[in-house]
Amino acid sequence: VQLQAYGGGLVQAGGSLRLSCGASGRTFNVMGWFRQAPGKEREFVAGISRGGPRTEYADSVKGRFTISRDNAKNTVDLQMYSLKPEDTAVYYCAAHDSYWVRSRNREYDYWGHGTLVTVSS
Repeated sequence: VQLQAYGGGLVQAGGSLRLSCGASGRTFNVMGWFRQAPGKEREFVAGISRGGPRTEYADSVKGRFTISRDNAKNTVDLQMYSLKPEDTAVYYCAAHDSYWVRSRNREYDYWGHGTLVTVSS
């Protein structure tokens, strides 16, 4: 089972960026994005269920980020708008099979390698 995230890069404040994550080997009920800024703990960004879909967002990104998934392709995307320097972090794709989306690190069983997003001021 592998989760592969890509799409990170350098962007100016106010700009946008789209991250994508592909899952191979199996499907998951919930796929999500976390991020970890230098010197900080990893935090939840957004999650989406396979059915519904149900979505959840961290308060810090509500209205600016949109999570979506393509069940046929087994992928999840994170569209980020109005980026701020504080959005700078390594972004990780994660997944689990519980019903609820959930927002805690320990509730996600599968993790991909991160992709770096840098927002310049």
